[in-house]
Amino acid sequence: MTQTSWLDVPGGRLAVDDEGAGPPIVLVHSAIVNRRSWDALTPLLVAGGYRVVRYDMRGCGESTAEAVEFSPRADLLAVMDSRRINNAAVVGNSWGAMNALDAVIETPGRFVALAWLGGGVGGFEGGNTPEEQALLDAEGKAEEDGDPDLAADLDVRIWVDGMGQPTSRVPASIRDAVRAMDRELLEPGREFGMHTRLEPRANDRLAEVAVPVLAIAGGLDTSGTRAAARRLADGAPNVRLEEWPDVAHMIAMEAPGRVAKVLVEFLAPLPRWS
Repeated sequence: MTQTSWLDVPGGRLAVDDEGAGPPIVLVHSAIVNRRSWDALTPLLVAGGYRVVRYDMRGCGESTAEAVEFSPRADLLAVMDSRRINNAAVVGNSWGAMNALDAVIETPGRFVALAWLGGGVGGFEGGNTPEEQALLDAEGKAEEDGDPDLAADLDVRIWVDGMGQPTSRVPASIRDAVRAMDRELLEPGREFGMHTRLEPRANDRLAEVAVPVLAIAGGLDTSGTRAAARRLADGAPNVRLEEWPDVAHMIAMEAPGRVAKVLVEFLAPLPRWS
């Protein structure tokens, strides 16, 4: 049974869900959604014998933010501390995966493993095709022009459908869920705070990653994301890289059963943690 609690952090308040029993896994969502993006994956991990903690990042979902500088890595650790978690496996998607990677580098003693799903590597620019960049630029312009509906539509085309894919490729329920979460975040005046970056950047510190990494990239994701996955695999010492040709960016929403199966298999050999 899910237990939602509220965590006050300097300049914000985070909504945190805690479900299941067993070794803890913390889920960190993408920047265009909130913790509900893990709704399909969470019960599968709980059924696999894990405790699953997920939270809304500042300004997302039910969490709030003030216009102050903050560290996303510190927020992740604050969530763990609030739930009395000494060590965790961390799973991140997109920007959440980049923040999770940064946290693993900055505080290696708190994590036992990282699952990086369609993420980024701080300081690394993989490059996109001209067609991909045109869509990304159009989304940015829609935000600048104060057109949140168009921006949300473009986000769904890029990150849910996949570059150049038909709108019928994924179930309408997934497209609608992402659009609703994203549209909420695009409301004028929404505050997210100002996050501080890990310095030096992760791209220059991948050799410091001290835990096993499962990296999954979608074959229908952007060229830049797929390049970041290869950069992570080349730079970190213990990475299992998988490219799934039939999914895009929101991997755990598209293929929760497959993600759960691979993740449980990936974590099974590790000594139990708490």
